[in-house]
Amino acid sequence: MATDILKGKNILLVDDEPDILETLAETLDECDIETASTFKSAKELLESKVYDAAVLDIMGVRGFDLLEIATRKKIPALMLTAHGLSPENLSGSIKLGAKSYIPKGKMSDIDIFLKEMFLLQEKGIEKSGNWFARLSSFFDSHFGRGWKDKDKKFWSEFDRTYQVSKEATYLFP
Repeated sequence: MATDILKGKNILLVDDEPDILETLAETLDECDIETASTFKSAKELLESKVYDAAVLDIMGVRGFDLLEIATRKKIPALMLTAHGLSPENLSGSIKLGAKSYIPKGKMSDIDIFLKEMFLLQEKGIEKSGNWFARLSSFFDSHFGRGWKDKDKKFWSEFDRTYQVSKEATYLFP
């Protein structure tokens, strides 16, 4: 069943804030969790182990460098940020291979974002836009009117290539 899709998944959580790691681990209690609070420890884990997914903070742990490692190792990565919340970091994350870009204010839904990603991967959808559809009103509100206009080419391509699955949206409202 789709709601059990996280059970036993091996997830790496990376953030320099212990309380964030604790909150994420509690939210993902059905997963097998490993945590790292520094770039060095996260890099060592990414390079030596296999994960079903990684949740990477952008600031404080060199998240973009970790994303490059995860992408190279074909570990799906979700970027999580508060201080790095910007249109440039959002598009930069996607360009580097992130499966989604989640504001820390929405981290209580991290299980939904992961469930959706795994379900759609099982269906062969590697470029899902569901996470973005869920967060588009947040981004519009946070970044301001017309924020995508600064990188029209990228967002036009994103709209053409990232699929939104109604089934996943229905399963995880």
